[in-house]
Amino acid sequence: MLKKQKRRAFTLLEMAIVLFIISLLVLIILPNLSTQREHATKIHENAMTNVVQTQLDLYENDTGQKAQSIDQLVENQYLTSAQAQKAASEHIKVVNGKAERK
Repeated sequence: MLKKQKRRAFTLLEMAIVLFIISLLVLIILPNLSTQREHATKIHENAMTNVVQTQLDLYENDTGQKAQSIDQLVENQYLTSAQAQKAASEHIKVVNGKAERK
């Protein structure tokens, strides 16, 4: 007598449940990722503004005069050219000796 071996496999219902659970996880995770990216961008912008402001204050303490531009900070080696480019890309300007994002 031949015994038929029972094949173990996933049923269509089990596969549908797994796909449903994965879909729910994706729907929960994706909005969080975009929110976290926006939050990180804001933190970086604030940090860059603080770096420029710190260097403006240091320049004023060292020279007794307020810097008029980011280029002046670069010329006097208070900022690197990479920092100046990043500040420009983030629209950070020097206004009355203060770093402001426009």
